Amino acid sequence: MRFEVWAPRAERVELVLEGADGAAHALTRDAERPEWWTVEAAAADGTRYGFSVDGGPVLPDPRSPRQPDGPDGPSAVVDHGRYAWRVPWAGRGLRDAVLYELHVGTYTPEGTLDAAAGRLGHLAGLGVTHVELMPLCPFPGRHGWGYEGVSPWAVHEPYGGPEALKRFVDAAHEHGLGVVLDVVHNHLGPSGNHLPAFGPYFTDTHQTPWGSAVNLDAPGSDEVRAYLVGSALSWLRDYRIDGLRLDAVHALRDTRALHFLEELAAAVDALSAEVGRPLALIAESDLNDPRLITPRASGGLGLHAQWNDDFHHSLHTALTGESQGYYADFAAAPLAALAKTLTRGFFHDGTFSSFRGRGHGRPVDRARTPAYRLLGYAQTHDQIGNRAQGDRLSATLSPGLLACGAALTLTGPFTPMLFMGEEWAAGTPWQFFTDHTDPELAEAVRRGRRREFAAHGWAEEEIPDPQDPATRERSCLDWSEPEREPHARVLAWYRDLIALRRARADLTDPDLAAVRVAYDEAARWFAVRRGDLRIAVNLAGEAAAIPLGVPHARVLAAWDPVDAPGADGVLRLPGESCAVLGLA
Repeated sequence: MRFEVWAPRAERVELVLEGADGAAHALTRDAERPEWWTVEAAAADGTRYGFSVDGGPVLPDPRSPRQPDGPDGPSAVVDHGRYAWRVPWAGRGLRDAVLYELHVGTYTPEGTLDAAAGRLGHLAGLGVTHVELMPLCPFPGRHGWGYEGVSPWAVHEPYGGPEALKRFVDAAHEHGLGVVLDVVHNHLGPSGNHLPAFGPYFTDTHQTPWGSAVNLDAPGSDEVRAYLVGSALSWLRDYRIDGLRLDAVHALRDTRALHFLEELAAAVDALSAEVGRPLALIAESDLNDPRLITPRASGGLGLHAQWNDDFHHSLHTALTGESQGYYADFAAAPLAALAKTLTRGFFHDGTFSSFRGRGHGRPVDRARTPAYRLLGYAQTHDQIGNRAQGDRLSATLSPGLLACGAALTLTGPFTPMLFMGEEWAAGTPWQFFTDHTDPELAEAVRRGRRREFAAHGWAEEEIPDPQDPATRERSCLDWSEPEREPHARVLAWYRDLIALRRARADLTDPDLAAVRVAYDEAARWFAVRRGDLRIAVNLAGEAAAIPLGVPHARVLAAWDPVDAPGADGVLRLPGESCAVLGLA
């Protein structure tokens, strides 16, 4: 087979094949691409190999498809044609979707892709349409969130490696579920990152929270961009993934006229046309810039959707009353913030952000931006795991308030996304955990975590040790919970809401301008109109009289028993409760 590697500054490059005669194979410069080195050598699926640059140590292939011994070990050849796909799959787009964010390492106690695949029937029964997997690229140790991965073409071996991911995708498609994969382009490593030995994959032109930026605009950046685009296309083509979630795109430093994200979107759209199924790119962005999700033909970057933290923040403050950090911008009038977000897309659309000390965001053009391009959620891995103790909303809120949050998320105009276990009010936390094999890095992460929260009044012993295996174990879902109360009731509520969303077209109307809201900040009730439907939530502890203006509307779903409005059109809703009503 042909081996090749980009090493523009090298004087010589050698291929070392394990299990062969032990002799190194010298690569030669490619005549048409002189920064690339190539060689033909006998190898097959599973053959382990690495490259030596200028007589240095044998390192993994930057485009390694498999790291069977971890990030620092040799690469292994993967023949993608060997896997026999079982399920013909036409794809599943984001229109009318409900996503479910899942971390393979804690979704089950086993923490593997095969074990997670065994639980996909639960998700199909819940009614979600897509599983969004947190990052799968190799990282040091066995357990971690995955955002410090390296080898962006490979699958973490403790999860099961490449074959296990293909089995998972096949199983998901068998259940009718699309698969979205979280990928990280804004940084790699730090541990196990050997890319600088090969070429200018990083640049000091820009700095990020993780150090030198990935090189998207400095000399050599053509190949770095092609490297990341190639990785993205491999997931979508070789693993039949249906979409990618792009981590923290605001940290991608790129001053070129053609932004990397636009280049990536064009390549993904071309692949979609080639394979004949919809493929999606979903951005995580802190910019509140709708140009990310504006089509390229209209001057945007052409991504297909983005996370909407403004919805989360306004809903979180309305439910909890918290006002620390970025919640301060929403806490003064949380229902007003929620109302603006549900009807305008962003809360910060050019307005002043006290948290940032400046204006932030720009308005969403509601005439050109369908609401489903924004993802709405009450909880995510970030919003839980980056809390001091990884506590979910279920740790402090009543089941009734959790039901209210679910109602606003699953009947809202945005594409809903759930975080694993949310659907049954999981009693397990989801904490920050690592398994760094470098003792100095492990200690630095431990100290840094505790120092971060000490500044906010937390005692050191109150912060879980990320390196303690018990921290990960506490974060695993308890699959006995859905069978007992109050979890079973919450799960039934989520199922009912998702079924209602599927059955009533008004709930997937993409027109943000058609959403109407009413609320009483002091009385803490909130109502939404979606076509012929009314969604009412009462966040107060006492009953509320909510003037819906729909006499004799029919109750379609309710958390607590409730009578339909009478001739006065007023819904009398118990405290910490919610209901969905229809005119027909």
